[in-house]
Amino acid sequence: VQLQASGGGLVQSGGSLRLSCAASGRTYTIYSMAWFRQAPGKDRESVGSIGWSSGWTNYQDSVKGRFTISRDRAKNTMYLQMNSLKDEDSAVYYCAAQLGSHAGYKYWGQGTLVTVSS
Repeated sequence: VQLQASGGGLVQSGGSLRLSCAASGRTYTIYSMAWFRQAPGKDRESVGSIGWSSGWTNYQDSVKGRFTISRDRAKNTMYLQMNSLKDEDSAVYYCAAQLGSHAGYKYWGQGTLVTVSS
């Protein structure tokens, strides 16, 4: 499975941005996909995830109510809609894929930079 993230950029505080993650290869093996982020000097953290078949979602507490993860299986693409962006959301955002419920996120996209300016 190969992943390609896109959509990052510069946005003002309070603004919105949508990230995309296009999957290719053996996409029929995907169990779930997720977004992670890493800010300068900080550890990578989970933003949220989505079940590829069922569409279940879960989110980190700090983004609940502001971020929405969705997927379009026909396009093999996952999205991250980010609203009410804050300075602390600035980070490189990565998408990842898990091929089994116990497999871990072993497939990663290249990352896309989101910068929120106040």
